[in-house]
Amino acid sequence: MTTIDTDEIQARVTAFIVDHLLGSESAGELDADSPLLEWGVLNSMNTARLLTFIREELHVSVPPTAITGKHFRSINTITSLVRSLLPTEVANA
Repeated sequence: MTTIDTDEIQARVTAFIVDHLLGSESAGELDADSPLLEWGVLNSMNTARLLTFIREELHVSVPPTAITGKHFRSINTITSLVRSLLPTEVANA
């Protein structure tokens, strides 16, 4: 199984959000703590797109009980969620 670290998760989530969810004019304002929900970046459709990306590209299935504002507030919270859902041998690599 391929290992993935926190920095890689964060970089890939950030790239997805910039490339697929943000307009280029807003990309410069984005950082790891930007309030994605408050900015309206993560609405129901975009959250579904992000969940698909996480499942297909990072190979992590987010359970419905984890799809809450607490976990999708920012890139940092999304990264922490994905990291917590990685299989133990991958997360500890």
